[in-house]
Amino acid sequence: MAPLARRLRSLALTMALAVTGIATSAAAQTPQIAVAASVKPAMDELAAAFRQATDQEVSVVYGASGNFTRQIRQGAPFQLFLSADEGFIFQLADAGLAADRGEVYAEGRLVLFVPNGSSLKADSALADLRAGLVDGRVTRFAIASPEHAPYGRAAEQVLKGQGLWEPLQGRLAIGEDIAQAVRFATSGSAQGGLVAHSLVLAPQVRALGSFALVPAEWHLPLRQRMALMKTAGPVARDFHAYLRGPEARVIFRRHGFLIAGEES
Repeated sequence: MAPLARRLRSLALTMALAVTGIATSAAAQTPQIAVAASVKPAMDELAAAFRQATDQEVSVVYGASGNFTRQIRQGAPFQLFLSADEGFIFQLADAGLAADRGEVYAEGRLVLFVPNGSSLKADSALADLRAGLVDGRVTRFAIASPEHAPYGRAAEQVLKGQGLWEPLQGRLAIGEDIAQAVRFATSGSAQGGLVAHSLVLAPQVRALGSFALVPAEWHLPLRQRMALMKTAGPVARDFHAYLRGPEARVIFRRHGFLIAGEES
């Protein structure tokens, strides 16, 4: 009986290890994808469409492109990175972490968003923002962090170029990423903000206020570049290929992005 009991225990252990191995393998096949916060509405749709088309899953994490770059340098296991600024992809390529220098998947636009009930008007020339700084109507104004978020850096370029940066000092509500800046701009705690066009097109945000596109020539182009990391597995590579295809381009356009080589 003792030898039989030992064999049964050994068989049970082998089966348990096999089940654990299958689970671990399945988890390993779900790649983590780092995605700039400005891409969230589009990426939610893209990941779902990819799952439906291929029966494969990706795990998407959203945040500031600068923070993702730092995390990848520190060993974060992201297999694909969609940055809101191509410069961060170039940094990872130069550090030997990206498979190559990637490619532009879209170009973003900046908007002035004004929440319902604000004393400001949404105008492309920022004329009412300028007037509001003079007459005291503007006490809080939202942007993303220029240090971590490309849309924050673009907002800084716009405000400096229009002579509004200095008057806004002490009144800026700075989000860690562009999604947090949108929350500041829509919450009513700020009179408005410079945020991503792609995020204000989301129905739940669009219902909270109005917006006007800022002239693209007022800031450096928001070329959003993606690249596979050298650790990328087959599912991440399949997703990367899907993002380069015609169905993905349609989804990006629907969410307010410009596509390289196409008319706006």
